This record gives sequence, structure tokens and C-alpha cells, in this order.
Amino acid sequence: MLLIEKGYLIDPKSGKEGHYDILTQGSRILRISPGLRGALPRERLRGCRILNAEGLLVAPGLVDAHVHFREPGFPEKEDIRTGAAAAARGGFTTVVMMANTRPAVDEPQILRGVLGKGKETAIHVEACAAVTKGLEGKVLTAMEALAEAGAAGFSDDGHPLLREPVVRAAMEKAAALDKVLSFHEEDPALIGENGIHRGRASAHFGLSGSPREAETVMIERDLRLAAETGACVNIQHISTKEGVELVRLAKRRGQHVHAEATPHHFSMTQEDTIRYGAMAKMNPPLREEADRQAVIGGLADGTVDLIATDHAPHTRAEKALPIDRAPSGIIGLETALSLGITKLVHGGYLTMRQLLAKMSVNPAAMYQLDAGYLAEGGPADLVLIDTAASWVVEDFFSKSANSPFIGQTLKGEVSVTICDGKIAYRKPGWKGGKGGGDL
Repeated sequence: MLLIEKGYLIDPKSGKEGHYDILTQGSRILRISPGLRGALPRERLRGCRILNAEGLLVAPGLVDAHVHFREPGFPEKEDIRTGAAAAARGGFTTVVMMANTRPAVDEPQILRGVLGKGKETAIHVEACAAVTKGLEGKVLTAMEALAEAGAAGFSDDGHPLLREPVVRAAMEKAAALDKVLSFHEEDPALIGENGIHRGRASAHFGLSGSPREAETVMIERDLRLAAETGACVNIQHISTKEGVELVRLAKRRGQHVHAEATPHHFSMTQEDTIRYGAMAKMNPPLREEADRQAVIGGLADGTVDLIATDHAPHTRAEKALPIDRAPSGIIGLETALSLGITKLVHGGYLTMRQLLAKMSVNPAAMYQLDAGYLAEGGPADLVLIDTAASWVVEDFFSKSANSPFIGQTLKGEVSVTICDGKIAYRKPGWKGGKGGGDL
């Protein structure tokens, strides 16, 4: 048993907020109530581990709907073990891996293999299966068999689906299976060099770059097809003001659509690509300040209902290549929560409860996962956050360090991550809240 006492609880699902103690037993929450230590019989507390969370925020374990753990195929960048460790450090107790590995997660046995390795970690590791065989956009995978094997949803992320009949067929099948389809929305026919916004950034590097239309034409098509098929779709890592507006209008029409914002798209612009080069190169690219503000506006009004990291590890040698040859993507699990607190909560755009909702209960609900909330009988997945702390981004639990946020000072730091009632991460040197603790 584990007793977390004296913390300030926020549960975005129920709206419960205030000073509560939490008692866990095994992998579930047994009690949530003020003053539990005094209310419980002494024999009940015998052998109970007690964490003093005084001065800390107690929240549901975070849920990341979009990570790349690079296994199988690219262990030099990341593997499931190191990716899960990075996630726990960032406060995440559940993550959903994308399918663009080598081989792709397009067969039930491959899916079962990665899920099996996920079970060996300290957190919950889920996975999307590929929409098409080999991520080639031509032939659908055996989606029903993959769903039975445990696929949380389906995505060819990083490989946009270009053939409309294939997309329609995938949506019809996903709707029948009651599974979400997550789309990477970029039309390669419109892109010169990906990862760099067509504008000041592309001009600076002497490249043609990626225009905003590459995203918007794909979003328009997929929202139209989703309306026609009744499919639930997720627009991944939205980056343009036009894209945000398209999702806003779709939601007003009553469509079952979700949209993700990454921490880098609400924190940075193309000016940062100019400043940091390949370290700030990602797909879709960092765009203009008006786009960044539109993404924040979408988060504030609920148009964009998820924050997902798109954690994309690459080696130091890869990111040292010239910008037109370096791969796109940055790591994000260990900085996401702090960027949300720094840029969105301290920026006055979201309350802490709203931020937590977009990083816990909302992504869990989209993938129909039993996660992202705090309730008696619910999962004992929690994160203890020192919201008053400031820290400098310096090192990572991830194998990779491709982050443009290195050296920056961020607000809010994870003290402890608990998954299934067990401590998955503890900040080095942490001894408990203001009054000390028994950890």
C-alpha cells in the first residue's frame, strides 16, 4: 500500500480539486479523502509506504498519444526501455507508440512483440498499428486482427496517406472497429524540403521548404472523408492557423475529430529554426508567430484537445548533418509538462486543470484507455509536480539529446511518477514535501 498525503490534488475528469490524501492498494486507488492517516486504523497503515506531498500538485499520470520509441529497427536512437524511462521522468504513465519502425507495426505478431517489451517497463506502453502494409499507403493492414492483438488505434504517422480510396476504406473499417485514425497531414507533392517552413526560414537556408498549404489540403480532405464515413479521426501535430480553423469548424458541425498540439508548436516559431538549425527541424515545421498563437488559441477554446510530444529521437551525428539532410524531429517527453506550465499556464492561456486535461484524460479518452484520472477504484497512476520549481534543461533519460530547449530554464518539475501503485521515477535527492517524507 502507498499513502500520498498533504498534496494538492487536481483531477481534470471529475473536477475534484483541493487538499486530499490518496491511498493505493496494488495497482488501484483505494481511497481519496482528506486526513486519511488519522482516519485509518493503525494496523491498516502497518507496512504502508508514506509519501509526504506537501507543497506539491498531485495529478493523474500523464498520457502521451504520440511517441516514437524506435524499436524495432533503430536502437541507436531509442528503445522501448529508455523511451519509457524518459516518459516516467516527464510524468507520463501511459504512452502510445507510433508504427513507423523497421519493420513497421503492420502485423499482429510485430504488435504483440512491441507491446510485450512495453510490459517490461515501469509504465504503460500502448501502440498504434499501421494503417497500410509497409506504410506504403497502398494496401490496408488486417485492421481487425491488429485491433484484436491490442492496437490502441491506427496511424501511418510520418507517411501521409495520399490515395483517397485507401483513406476512405481505412475510415470505414476503423469506424466499424470503433478505433481512431491518427493522420500526419502533409502533402509531399507541395513540399521542397520538409521540416523547414516556406517563408523566412526557408529563405534563410536557401531552400524552398514546406508551405502551409501542404497541411491544410490534407486536413480538408480527411475531415470531409471523416464526415462522410462517420470515422473518428485525430489531426496530429497541427501547425497552421488555417488547420486549427478547419478543425474548429468540423467540431462545430458535430464531427468526431481530435487535434494534437506539440509543445514545440505552441512554444516556438520559424525564427527558432533559423536560430537552432537542424535541432529545430521537424515535420510539420515550426511556422509563424500567427500560427503559434492560433495553436494556443485552439488549446484555449478546446479546438485542440490534446497535447502530444511527438517524441522523435535522433542521434547526435544525424542532427549534425546540414539542415537539408538532417532528419526531422525532436525529443519531448522530459520537457513537455514544464513547457506547458511555462508557456501556457504562466502565459495566462490555460489553467493548470485545463493543461492537465489535455495531457491526461483527453488523450486517454481518445484511445479508450483506462488512464488519465484520479478516482477510487481507478488506476494508481499519478504524478507529483513541484509547480514552484525552476530547472535548466541539461540532460536526458532518453538515449538522444536532440532538443532545442537545452539550456533553457523552465517552470514546474516532476518530483515523483507513480504507475500501478509503484514508483516509476523519483527526482534524485527528493526527500518528500515541505515536512519531509518517508520515501
